[in-house]
Amino acid sequence: MNSTMTRRFLAVTIVLTATVAFFVGLVVAGTMVPSPAASAATTAPEPARPVERAMAPAAPGAASFADIAERLNPTVVNIDAASRAAVQPRRRTLLPDGPDVFDRQPRDPEPRRGAGTGFIIDASGFILTNHHVIDGADRIVVRLADGRQLRAEAIGADPDTDIALVRIAENRPFPFAPLGDSDALRVGEWVLAIGNPLAYEHTVTVGVVSFIGRKLFDSSLDRYIQTDAAINFGNSGGPLINARGEVIGINAAISSRASNIGFAVPINQARAILPQLRTRGRVLRGYIGVTLRDVDPDMQRSLRLPSSSGALVQDVTPGSPGARAGLRTYDLIVGVDGRQMSGNEALIQTIAAREPGSATTLQVVRDGRSLSVTLKLAERPVRERRTDAEPRPLPSSQDGSLLGISVRELDADATERYRLPGGIRGVVVARVEPMSPGFDAAIERGHVILEVNRQPVQNANDYRRLTAGVRPGDILAIYVYKPELNQRILETVRVDAR
Repeated sequence: MNSTMTRRFLAVTIVLTATVAFFVGLVVAGTMVPSPAASAATTAPEPARPVERAMAPAAPGAASFADIAERLNPTVVNIDAASRAAVQPRRRTLLPDGPDVFDRQPRDPEPRRGAGTGFIIDASGFILTNHHVIDGADRIVVRLADGRQLRAEAIGADPDTDIALVRIAENRPFPFAPLGDSDALRVGEWVLAIGNPLAYEHTVTVGVVSFIGRKLFDSSLDRYIQTDAAINFGNSGGPLINARGEVIGINAAISSRASNIGFAVPINQARAILPQLRTRGRVLRGYIGVTLRDVDPDMQRSLRLPSSSGALVQDVTPGSPGARAGLRTYDLIVGVDGRQMSGNEALIQTIAAREPGSATTLQVVRDGRSLSVTLKLAERPVRERRTDAEPRPLPSSQDGSLLGISVRELDADATERYRLPGGIRGVVVARVEPMSPGFDAAIERGHVILEVNRQPVQNANDYRRLTAGVRPGDILAIYVYKPELNQRILETVRVDAR
């Protein structure tokens, strides 16, 4: 029996020894390296490597956002604006599915009461918010994060950029939010929004910058920051904050079709007009009185322009400084007081930043010749929007051949139906074929074609004559009056093979 047990013990010992040797061999060979998770509990942590940690991307739920929210929440306020009489708010879009301001009020004739957000920008109690939050208000009440309610005074507002400045007063300093540099913002950066959506006060959401410089309502001034940080009705006027805890935008609008597309006014745009809001209560901007557009390769080719830099004059407002100085349609403005202009936006921003009444010299290219035009700037008027109903279709048309545009004579019936200004000459667009060159050029029914390649169109015969020789590959410059914008606009039509 002892001999049997000895043999069994020996066999077990040999098996165990072989097994241990096998696993030791695997570890040495590197096929069973212990995982970090398994070894973390039994081995000392590896010293941190600063270079690798600095390169690691910050997570959206990082503690820094909690710190930022805790630090800046006391600077964010709830704004209650009420008026004694009914107010018809100025809707800032014509597009039924386009972006809209947050806090649209009912159209019924009843006293208006709206709520929004704002944030304190200095210790004396100045608050930035949206113009549409306080528009027409007879009483403004601000509720602070600690529950205090204070009456506020409207200091100034700028409807064109939807920015307003109000002030509260008390015998002690207020906490305030630091302002950052929105020009340094990059697409993809993390941002944080604080506001009062749907009356849920001091709601904090996080997202990224989706786009910079979005045009929504006024292409000449808009430079909206687009973000997917969750913002809703009631967020109007609240701060959009970067990962350094600085305000880089004022939340102002949302998409009416998606819940994760919001827009904020860049804080640098607000900072630029703050001195005028404090001292004048409104913003004065220089104004020439011309409608402009950029020069793309198609426009340069069709009009035989010498350069793609500068801003092309599409229309000149009668009685404006531009009209009095002799500016004409098709003039290419390439400089202001010797400073070269890259395009339409640069020119408008340069002029708008100047005081009305100041003298300005424009460098212009006209029919291949360079000349200087000196004028005295006027004050830029507040842009109004038309909300006319869609006009009825017009009967009969003339074929537009390869352009896909059918036109008819501009008679009294067309003038009345499309509410066209008196004295306008041209042909009215009766139909645009889907997916045609005219369709691609944003020409629509009810538009009036005034010129084709700088040749006037007085009637349908002129239009047929000027478009009869069009061939695939041609590019036409068509001068159009658009009733929905009340503007004359140059469009390029590229005729592709069909």
